[in-house]
Amino acid sequence: MALIVQKFGGTSVANPEKIRNVAKRVLKKAREGNQMVVVLSAMAGETNRFVNLADQMQKIPDPREMDVLLSSGEQVTIALFAMAVKDEGGDAISFLGDQVKIITDTMHTKARIRNIDTERINKHLAQGKIVVVAGFQGVTDNEDITTLGRGGSDTTAVALAAALKADQCEIFTDVEGVYTTDPNICASARKIDRISYDEMLELASLGAKVLDIRSVGLAKKFKVPVHVRSTFTETEGTWVVEEEKKMESMLVSGVTYSKNEARITVSRVPDTPGIASKLFTPISDTGIIIDMIIQNTRAGDLTDMTFTVPRTDYVRAMKIVEEIAAEIGAESVNGSDDIAKISIVGVGMRNHAGIATTMFHVLAREGINIMMISTSEIKVSCVIAEKYTELAVRALHDAFEMGKENQPVDETGQ
Repeated sequence: MALIVQKFGGTSVANPEKIRNVAKRVLKKAREGNQMVVVLSAMAGETNRFVNLADQMQKIPDPREMDVLLSSGEQVTIALFAMAVKDEGGDAISFLGDQVKIITDTMHTKARIRNIDTERINKHLAQGKIVVVAGFQGVTDNEDITTLGRGGSDTTAVALAAALKADQCEIFTDVEGVYTTDPNICASARKIDRISYDEMLELASLGAKVLDIRSVGLAKKFKVPVHVRSTFTETEGTWVVEEEKKMESMLVSGVTYSKNEARITVSRVPDTPGIASKLFTPISDTGIIIDMIIQNTRAGDLTDMTFTVPRTDYVRAMKIVEEIAAEIGAESVNGSDDIAKISIVGVGMRNHAGIATTMFHVLAREGINIMMISTSEIKVSCVIAEKYTELAVRALHDAFEMGKENQPVDETGQ
């Protein structure tokens, strides 16, 4: 008997018929002798509907009340699912995040899980019930409802799997696994059978939407095997696991992109100690994530600072930066939100030279200008004009032969 945590996203529970189909799928697994914990998202489109409603009430919706509103979507799906299980002859009980005490910090709409009390879940598992938990939500020590941000149901599932010491965590979605790139852009995109936590972390942080980055970080920390697969087929998906030796034979595992990018440049900043802290601390204090940073030294003890933020935070970030720029004596602030970030990822890059050079050559050959570059041991990212995104994805996918099962690697890594 295994303890399995399964998470089903919004498209998987988009209507009553789909909810019933998911219930049948879970029941089949339970009747094989497994203990089942099921995490559900709100029905597809519900969260956006709630956001639209909130915008009609208040120009900038109150974060606490926003969480009360947004968390209601999952309450509907878990109740309907439990009813469907009972109607199919099984037994299930549903819980909201505050009922099973998924304790979070107080950052409303972007809360982070601090602790989970598993006592109530284990009690009902021992009674043979399927335990259904609302994804995406938790509760503070002061009993205020919080939500975890977009993709938060993945994080709920992996956190539960870690807390319960589950044998595996299955993330069901509308795709069959993790692909070498977006199959909607590149016809030769190939499903990856197994991928390391580190590679998946990079892909998730760089724009891949299959898994939320926080869920991958938790899976790595607690060594939770995660199986990403489709709700609508029985096909084996992609396992996200600890790094294996054979993974190094793959020169590049995936190419991904993000159009949720904006670039801000602060020109002619005094090049003195503490300036970077004065510039970036007020931005990060508001919860805005700063990604790539480039500093260019000028003559006369001056420097230019360019960095990227999520496009959804661009207007807010620009306002903050303009105020700070005036305080520190910068000459000007400029920005643009018509950029994209294109990235290649692979643990095999650690041991092979020339990967970045190949990427730069491919983009140059296609006439694509590189505005910013960022690297790590297992990834290279470039900021380019948004209009070239799809072209860049296809060109890089072909250049690194990611459509093949095994990419050829010579001794120099070329």
